[in-house]
Amino acid sequence: MNKLVKSALAAAITGFVAFGSAGTWAADKNWTPPPHKIHGQQLSDETMAKHPELLSITLHGTPPGMNEVYTMFAGSFPERIGNADDPDDIDVIKKGITIVDPRWNRTKDSPKKFVVLMPMRDAAGQNIGLVVYAFKNPPANANTSASEIEYLRKSTVLRDDLQKKISSYNGLFEPVR
Repeated sequence: MNKLVKSALAAAITGFVAFGSAGTWAADKNWTPPPHKIHGQQLSDETMAKHPELLSITLHGTPPGMNEVYTMFAGSFPERIGNADDPDDIDVIKKGITIVDPRWNRTKDSPKKFVVLMPMRDAAGQNIGLVVYAFKNPPANANTSASEIEYLRKSTVLRDDLQKKISSYNGLFEPVR
């Protein structure tokens, strides 16, 4: 192939990767996971295997050795690992708040889900990042106090179970043995 054809082909491939087949930008990545499976990913996988009511679980924070880089570093959507966090994710990490999100106004959100964002804690009880739980098949009107309280309760139980398995934040990034 001549140089011009090779350049055009490289540009086309780059454009496809950056824009995807639908012509939209790919999510911004701000971290690349190591080639080996990390402990945080193992915990995510274990949680998903034990809880069929979940659509997903994701773990977020600043990878060791980085500053002010907030990213999803483990979760049930491997293709999203390394995606930059949204402002609401960063608020949970920095402020230690919990967000109960029934997604009632997100008409294009498919599949339907109920999401809870809460501080992730280590075994000592320290806030060390963010864990997001997305539950499958919420009731038609999940925007009720009873539904919100129940999803918050379920998320708290899951988070407290996860907490027992996290000796330290850096330990989440250690290779699985």
